[in-house]
Amino acid sequence: MLKQVKIGFMALLAVAFLASCQSANNDARDAARTAVEQQAPVQPANTSQAQQATQAEPAVPAGPTTEMTFAETTFDFGTITEGEKVAHTYSFTNTGNEPLILSNAKGSCGCTVPKWPREPIAPGQSAEITVEFNSKNKKGKRNQKVTVTANTNPPQTFIYLTGDVAAGEGAPAVNQ
Repeated sequence: MLKQVKIGFMALLAVAFLASCQSANNDARDAARTAVEQQAPVQPANTSQAQQATQAEPAVPAGPTTEMTFAETTFDFGTITEGEKVAHTYSFTNTGNEPLILSNAKGSCGCTVPKWPREPIAPGQSAEITVEFNSKNKKGKRNQKVTVTANTNPPQTFIYLTGDVAAGEGAPAVNQ
């Protein structure tokens, strides 16, 4: 009988030990799950996907930052007829102490195309960005944004073309 009690006691201790180990494992699993959830997403292994992600955000030029000041950041082209093109030139000056390097200028859609200087602009010097808006298949109020990326703080500056595009001949009127 004493032997059976010892075996029963040992069995009870074994069950208690295994239960405590399982509890510790659950705690470890929960901690690992939380750590994984808080990690940044894994980068794609496919190099073309990685290249597309890199191309989506233009790189900010490395090195010291400077400042750029635009004479104007918004140009209102008034009212034009659908299908017309409008271009405007924005003047800016490097008002900082380091050469200004523009790495990109990108329109909010394919209908807004900027042309910007590729060479560094010395401190105190001025340059221009020309933006062309093609109103083909565009009607109504427009607010076209261009994002200029440079070695400035913050690295992105925005310039805008605004106005109205009236329906062209034979086109249905826009209801707003």
